[in-house]
Amino acid sequence: MSGKTELEKQESKKTGAKQYSLFAQIFSGTWIAVLTILKGLKIMVLETQDIICTGIAIAAIFSPVYFSIFLDKIRDIRLAK
Repeated sequence: MSGKTELEKQESKKTGAKQYSLFAQIFSGTWIAVLTILKGLKIMVLETQDIICTGIAIAAIFSPVYFSIFLDKIRDIRLAK
């Protein structure tokens, strides 16, 4: 048995752009939620606009990944015809 099983192949697979992008979206949402709660509790003094803009900036860093995925889907649809 020199070949790898499917599970071993999946475990050895490196983290791809989709996983990083998903992490960025989750982190961005958490960032906004936590900082807004801290602002409401008057633990941090930040403007709501600053909190939201930084969250959007975190998510926007990975927007080219989503655009690339979207273009790949369009290409696959066109080639399927």
